[in-house]
Amino acid sequence: MKRKYILPVFLLIQIIALRILAFFPETVEQLYSKGLYVWISHFSRTVLGKIPFSVGDIIYGIVIIYCIYWFYKKRKLNWKSKVWSALSFLSVVYFLFHLLWAFNYYRLPLFEKMKICREYTEADLISFTEKLIAKTNEVQFALTKDRNKKVVNPYSQDSIFKLTQNGYDNLAQQYPMFQYEIPSRKKSLISLPLTYMGFGGYLNPFTNEAQVNDKLPMYSFPNVVCHEMAHQIGFGSESECNFIGFMACIKNKDLYFQYSAYTTALRYCLGSIIEKNEERFKELKPTINKGILENFKESEQFWEQYDTFIDKGFHIFYDQFLKTNQQKDGLESYSKFVDLLINYYRDKEIK
Repeated sequence: MKRKYILPVFLLIQIIALRILAFFPETVEQLYSKGLYVWISHFSRTVLGKIPFSVGDIIYGIVIIYCIYWFYKKRKLNWKSKVWSALSFLSVVYFLFHLLWAFNYYRLPLFEKMKICREYTEADLISFTEKLIAKTNEVQFALTKDRNKKVVNPYSQDSIFKLTQNGYDNLAQQYPMFQYEIPSRKKSLISLPLTYMGFGGYLNPFTNEAQVNDKLPMYSFPNVVCHEMAHQIGFGSESECNFIGFMACIKNKDLYFQYSAYTTALRYCLGSIIEKNEERFKELKPTINKGILENFKESEQFWEQYDTFIDKGFHIFYDQFLKTNQQKDGLESYSKFVDLLINYYRDKEIK
């Protein structure tokens, strides 16, 4: 076999192997997620965690610039040579992507590990949402002393990064599998592009840095940080990271963290109710403190500023990316964490 075909063929082998690996989540769980990945992630965060800026964002920038330079330099090559070279590069990236983090997409689902049911009725959804409204109202009033006033988070973003550890430490006392060690939480250097793409943050799978969009409304910032930290401890599913991030926030004794989680969950639940029973939503909305609705409005106005064809294009791409990586619902998988919430708290107080 000619040398130029080796890596492209290896890419095909990887794709086939991953399709087979999907049938063995227990193996992935034990050998990778609880084994090799723990060592890899701890090493990455130990080396890069104390660096105050995003190394991953810089690497992405260098790679993009190099690719542009390479295509310009090789512009006279025939298209077949360019295709084989591009496939070789993609093969290496694809291998590193999975080795350093993405095998976690193939581990056991969280609902199995925590023995949580997946089904719920509309009545279950409405009952849970009513309890969630009451809890969110309670925290909003405790913070503002005024039901009509929106919550303004007084912390700096760096302070929030540090405070997130408290919630994860408390959560790990109940569920050791959620233990978070060796912090590497950073403001993304590409926050403006992320905003135009419609993303609040992301985990860099090559450097294991939790990247957070520093332009987000501050009341929601803690929940986004906790979500990205859930990816760092080895969870690939967006719905699972929403659930873990929610738990880590409400286990935090700080009310601003709790409010960030409760409002995020409430938006998802209300969105589900609108889809199933719009009349019931209209009945529930007046029971929500006006200050909470003002925070929701703040988020809507923020994202409307950056609503362009760019975010729609990236959402289509990311939707397909998630579907390719064991999340058949694509972007809808984010809202699937409502399933976990409702069934986990079915007979529990929300706390």
